[in-house]
Amino acid sequence: MKWNTTRFLVDLTTPKVMGIVNVTPDSFSDGGQHASTSMALQHCERLLKDGADILDIGGESTRPGASPVSLRDELARLLPVIRDAVKLGVPVSVDTYKPKVMQAVLDLGVDIINDIWALRWTDPVTAPLDGMQVVSRHAGCGVCLMHMHREPMTMQMTPMEGDIVPQVLSFLELSAEHLQGLGVEKSRIVIDPGIGFGKTVAQNFALLARQSELLNAGYPLLAGWSRKSSLAAVIGMATTPTATDGLHGRMVPSVVAAVLAIERGASVVRVHDVRETVQAVKVLNAIKQIAIS
Repeated sequence: MKWNTTRFLVDLTTPKVMGIVNVTPDSFSDGGQHASTSMALQHCERLLKDGADILDIGGESTRPGASPVSLRDELARLLPVIRDAVKLGVPVSVDTYKPKVMQAVLDLGVDIINDIWALRWTDPVTAPLDGMQVVSRHAGCGVCLMHMHREPMTMQMTPMEGDIVPQVLSFLELSAEHLQGLGVEKSRIVIDPGIGFGKTVAQNFALLARQSELLNAGYPLLAGWSRKSSLAAVIGMATTPTATDGLHGRMVPSVVAAVLAIERGASVVRVHDVRETVQAVKVLNAIKQIAIS
């Protein structure tokens, strides 16, 4: 299985680790640590040294309750970083839902659009332009379509109800089919169930336990468990980070969740702790090689 992107044909027969680069002052996990262009690029290089296969760069926090960032501010944060990041020799993904941002970063050579809105969001100023149009007009960028219930400001106030696995699966199938109807090849599409985006702790773990049902859609799956509050909840750590616990206290459960997702068929894991995840994936791969032989 391969993922067609702007400049790279990503071989997903072995799982890929996507390293997170937040160029934001308010990310839930590392807000402000990589907010300047030089700091963000240093972090990109560090993640590559740690073994990241893909870089995922974002200029707006989408944590629960996050306030939207203006188009101007998001572009100001992203574009200087993207100009150099695309020279690093690996696929570069941009985490954005704004069509104008998508177009701007694709013009700079970005390989993948990673959208929490699954290309549904329409800028009221530039309506009816949406992400579906931007991606479908591009010659070959990759795209990750994510499921999100409601929107970041309100998604955890009223989480989903009922058996969410078929609901998430149906949404992702319909989104991917719509995109293909606009001329986008299936090989360009990856799906993401949206861990933590409008789901309860139990619902998030149901998506992991029943991940095989999501794979029935026939698309590679990206899993984003890194440092999520559901992990803190099950290990008895405060779901809102404290000075005592810190987000790095979520590293071990994050790595475990990433390995479990890969073991259950995920092709890409999106993580903050790249080095530790890469090491864990190598152990898993060693076991798989023995089983094959």
